[in-house]
Amino acid sequence: MIERDYLIVGAGIGAASACEGLRRYDKRGSATMVSAEIFHPYKRWMLSKTFLREKQAPLKKLPLHDEKWYNAHKIEVRSGTLVTQFNIDRRLAVLSSGETIEFNKACLAMGSRAFRPPVAGVGLGNVIYLRTIRDGLALREMAALEKTVVVVGGGLLACEAAASLRQMKIKVTIMHRHPHLLNRYLDPETGAWVTGYFAKHGITLLMGESLNGFEGKTVLRNIQTKSGNRVAAGVAVVACGAEPNLDLVRNTPLSGPHGSPVTDYLETEEKGIYAIGDLAFYPDRLMGGMRRQTHWENAREQGLVAGANMTGKKRIRYEQIPYFWTEFFDLKLDFVGDFSIAPTRVDLRGAYAKKKFIARYYLGDRLRAVLLCNESQRDVDSARTHLRNALGK
Repeated sequence: MIERDYLIVGAGIGAASACEGLRRYDKRGSATMVSAEIFHPYKRWMLSKTFLREKQAPLKKLPLHDEKWYNAHKIEVRSGTLVTQFNIDRRLAVLSSGETIEFNKACLAMGSRAFRPPVAGVGLGNVIYLRTIRDGLALREMAALEKTVVVVGGGLLACEAAASLRQMKIKVTIMHRHPHLLNRYLDPETGAWVTGYFAKHGITLLMGESLNGFEGKTVLRNIQTKSGNRVAAGVAVVACGAEPNLDLVRNTPLSGPHGSPVTDYLETEEKGIYAIGDLAFYPDRLMGGMRRQTHWENAREQGLVAGANMTGKKRIRYEQIPYFWTEFFDLKLDFVGDFSIAPTRVDLRGAYAKKKFIARYYLGDRLRAVLLCNESQRDVDSARTHLRNALGK
């Protein structure tokens, strides 16, 4: 039996940040981080951007911390290892190696897995789900050989991957069931402009088309739409969303329909067990309601908060204005606030034609979100302050 003060399950940005948070307030407590991936926590957001585009994949730039950091901070890292059982009452975690860890406190940071559409052919060769370093390396190799890629989806990952592949001089098609890209976040006018921007860069757009299946014996040959069209494809990148990795705690109080319910201290109803990042369904004290976010900044900040709270030497509420960003071609979009509800009014300052603008999203008279295109970090920080003041927080 291995005994630990702290157990961190997962090895994404949230897990790495949890290690940072706990070491700020507890230098000596024994800690183990367990991950199914063979790599130390890395900057996953790079996979659809520079990692994909550069001729020599910048592997050295990916890790958040190197092995020396974990050793210096006395964090035991178990890479390439699954937690197969998680006993809440006895505070035990069984590993795929057969070993058992008895822990005092734990942080669940298992992240998400790519959603696989319930259609035929999802397991064919040359159908890629871009979630890991291995996926990124595989896509680079396949795209170099095939030169024709279809991206299924129209969200952040789909747009980033499509733009990167197009910048690599590859023929790219985007298939999306909605009329415009980034429809979950953008108002129709801005969404139409972004969609047109992709078309101007030579990307073929199949908007309003839903996926019906992938065709091929062992490798992909065609993609079939529900309208009956067949699209030839050497490679498909499927980016249709992600699902939280909650299988380990399924049918326990740590798992719910929207994620793992936590308090504003990121603690589950099981005292001493925390959930962060893509898993955490938390009360949003600033914007209101309950929320689960799947973005880098959110996981980063939640990890720091949960790590500190695990030590018992600090008690910090998680209070952050929701924030994320994306970039494609020569555009960088910053999203500040709540984009989950369609605005009733949009106040645009600047111009699409100049590729530089700020759009404020209102519900009635209440400011709920700010979208910035190619604006400075100072403007992003100002938008955060402005929104917080508008909320009266």
